[in-house]
Amino acid sequence: MAPKDDDKPVELLAETESKQASNGKKDKAKAAKSDEIVDDENAMSEEDRELKERLETCVSTLINEADEESVTTAIRLKALDVIVTELREATSSMTSVPKPLKFLRPKFDVLKEYYGSIEGEGVTDKELLFLRARLGDVLAVLAMTLGKHDERESLKFKLKGSKDYDALGDAKKASDNSLGTWGHEFIRSLAGEIGQEYSARVIDGADPEDDAPFADLLGMVDVIVPFNVSHNTEAEAVDLLIEVQRLGKILELDSIDEGNYKRVCLYLIKTADFMSDPDDYTEVLESAYQLYIKQKQYYDALRVALRMNNIDAIPDLLSQCSEDKLMKKQMCLLLGRQRINHEVEDDEEEEELNELIGNEKLSEEFLRVAQDLDVMDPKTPEDIYKSHLAETGGFSRRRDAGGAVVDSARANLASTYVNAFVNAGFGQDKLMTPDNEWLYKNKDHGMMAASASLGLIQLWNVEEGLAQIDKFLYSSEEYVKAGAALAVGILSSGVRNDADPTLALLDEHINGDSHIMKCAACTGLGIAYAGSAREDVMEMLLPIVEQEASGPTTMLEVSLAGLALGMVYVGKCDDTAGGTIVQRLMEASDEELDHSHAKFLCLGLGLLFLGQMEKAEAMIEALKTIEHKISKLAAIVLETCAYAGSGNVLKVQEMLHQCAEHLEEDAEHQVAAVIGIGLITMGEEVGSEMALRSFEHLLHYCEIPVKRAVPLALGVLNISNPDYSVVDQLSRMSHDPDAEISQNAILAMGLISAGTNNSRVAGLLRQLSEFYSKEAGHVFCVRIAQAMLHMGKGLLTLNPIHSDRMITSGPALGGVLTLIYSCLDLKSTLLDKTHYLLFYLTCAMNPRMLITVNEDLSWRPVTVRVGQAVETVGQAGKPKTITGFQTHTTPVLISTKERAELGTEEVLSVSSVLEGIVIIKDNPDYEAPETDN
Repeated sequence: MAPKDDDKPVELLAETESKQASNGKKDKAKAAKSDEIVDDENAMSEEDRELKERLETCVSTLINEADEESVTTAIRLKALDVIVTELREATSSMTSVPKPLKFLRPKFDVLKEYYGSIEGEGVTDKELLFLRARLGDVLAVLAMTLGKHDERESLKFKLKGSKDYDALGDAKKASDNSLGTWGHEFIRSLAGEIGQEYSARVIDGADPEDDAPFADLLGMVDVIVPFNVSHNTEAEAVDLLIEVQRLGKILELDSIDEGNYKRVCLYLIKTADFMSDPDDYTEVLESAYQLYIKQKQYYDALRVALRMNNIDAIPDLLSQCSEDKLMKKQMCLLLGRQRINHEVEDDEEEEELNELIGNEKLSEEFLRVAQDLDVMDPKTPEDIYKSHLAETGGFSRRRDAGGAVVDSARANLASTYVNAFVNAGFGQDKLMTPDNEWLYKNKDHGMMAASASLGLIQLWNVEEGLAQIDKFLYSSEEYVKAGAALAVGILSSGVRNDADPTLALLDEHINGDSHIMKCAACTGLGIAYAGSAREDVMEMLLPIVEQEASGPTTMLEVSLAGLALGMVYVGKCDDTAGGTIVQRLMEASDEELDHSHAKFLCLGLGLLFLGQMEKAEAMIEALKTIEHKISKLAAIVLETCAYAGSGNVLKVQEMLHQCAEHLEEDAEHQVAAVIGIGLITMGEEVGSEMALRSFEHLLHYCEIPVKRAVPLALGVLNISNPDYSVVDQLSRMSHDPDAEISQNAILAMGLISAGTNNSRVAGLLRQLSEFYSKEAGHVFCVRIAQAMLHMGKGLLTLNPIHSDRMITSGPALGGVLTLIYSCLDLKSTLLDKTHYLLFYLTCAMNPRMLITVNEDLSWRPVTVRVGQAVETVGQAGKPKTITGFQTHTTPVLISTKERAELGTEEVLSVSSVLEGIVIIKDNPDYEAPETDN
């Protein structure tokens, strides 16, 4: 509302008059002079002329232009009343330019002058005080459009008027002239000026914590905020409270009720993304959390608590909803999805609730969905490769077309991974479960991967899986034994079992002498207990991180143990684990820090602080003391992990600044910075789009090491979300002459399409397998990408962001980051002997299904609408939350950017978000439509 130009007030022209001005072919300069238009008698209707004359007479009486003695304060008040009435009627709705405002425009300075003449401290006459107060209101309304922007005249007049009303002490007169009576536009303009005035006072030295210097402003805020909330402009109320740093007041409002709390909380949660200060971020989310509790919406309160990483709130929330058992079960299902290791105690249903948190029924439900969708038949790698489609016109391109097919070790290794990923969680396949023949078609690390793949095939089904893996634990082949130990860890990823077989089985191997067994056991523990923060697991891993014996094998063990430690304590900021890793980095020799896997030690440290923002500052300072190039890498990995998903613009700028330096060598820290940009902006729409543009610039202007990381960063931004434009960009990069850029692009294509069965990506990958048929490394990358694409036959997702894109799962993001950092040096990780790091993706694997169940958790199919999610934050009324929907009967699959809502009013869902397993109950208010007999 305020004018843009400081020296020139805004011209208010009615549409009709501007038309008449143009019809009369007046030049622009003349049209801009509203005084002339007002004076043009022919341009006004009879009604307008009458109004203009009436207002002019009132102003003349008010200021006593003729200097008549008979004009008393009472007569002036009556004249002012006429002006007030006309203005109020005109400004209650600002659909067009209010005529009284325009007619009073030439009188603005005269009225200001008169107000100045009656201003002063010594006025005791109540009538004169009331006159001054009302005139202050009128001038405040006029100054909204006519006053100078910098001087905040509207606010100043209103504040003076408020003081006069207080001096009068007449509650009725004050309420009759409250802010709301002047309409929404005036309130909105005033709120903007209050924010500016508050900032100006803080700059001048006022203490924001103290209410006294802002008492007059806060008095108005206390009127404006309830007015906004009760008139469906909740977003503006929240904005004003944030401007004056008094968001806590929102919890005291009685006007927030069951009808509008959802809109207020949604706005608060979305606003949190744009808070750069960690304290403000916490305050905004804390306000939403308290509002949900006030409305007894404990499930939503838990979602906000998990977003804040406030694990201590869980027991309190569960105890508060002791009467609503269904709500409690639904909350436990959410804790299981987030991989929170919480033990429910002192509850009559504690056994069932702990089963839900421990995901013990996950395998059973997943297999039921697979049966329902008729995808139980095991698939072979050849079903995925579709090699017959790659051979054109009946002419076979294979050199061995006429003879027997030769098995290559790497091709068999790729088939092992494809087989494991595609049949993940199904409990049966055609390579490993029938007999042991496939196992012996591999050698050394290939055998290890083959036996470990059993864990992925039997994923989440601990009891049956252990029975199948058990025989390999006693094999004479050390690699088979190591693979079996790793399989035990993979099998129980995210699943809690009372017997805890994983810990018992891996304990003996981690303390043994065999190098490969130690590596397998560390990785197994990292996958099995990701996010559990269990001290007994830490006690097993710490000695391996601390070991000082020198040698390449030692550093590999140290790095893998450090990574596992980071996964177990992901986002927990544990001092013991963090201190141990930093100490090990400080004490390591240059030779050890040059080891290809040392970066995983840095990643382990970063994962400890995943999403914890400023809590990592002390560790970053400690890392800067290391006298080796790895200190830069470690500091950036830690900083980017700490701000993961925060959308913090300042950190993104810092990372871009790191990439600006042109380095051909020792550029590992730049690579981490590029991935960091994707990591920081993931999950936040605006930031993600801006990051895509930044990556375009990096590809054009930066050196090769930075370019190599861009496809991986694109992958992080779009996990399990095959966006058309991103697929296109990665497809171009997959033909890049630089081998590492093309390999990373291929793996990123797998990552962005993981678990979607996307036909476009499948076709591109088949073409790439033909294009790179002579390049063993590239073919392996294509196979792994195909494995991710068809993961779980399209029933799984790797996306760590869930619960309507609100919560990020730490273990899931940790698993994806392990793959990303492996890709920084493919030659010594996935294309060498530590390809088993791929199994860390298990931590991110989750069914992308929606199942509706009864109170006893038995299936209850209902109709749901599934469509593209639409952003409804800050919109009035009840806008549609999805678009382009299709109606299905549950169970149904939901992809990354989709949202589901119930398609019937017969039932109500306990959860506010339809994802995963959702408990539904009958709607007591439902009335079946009458059918004509």
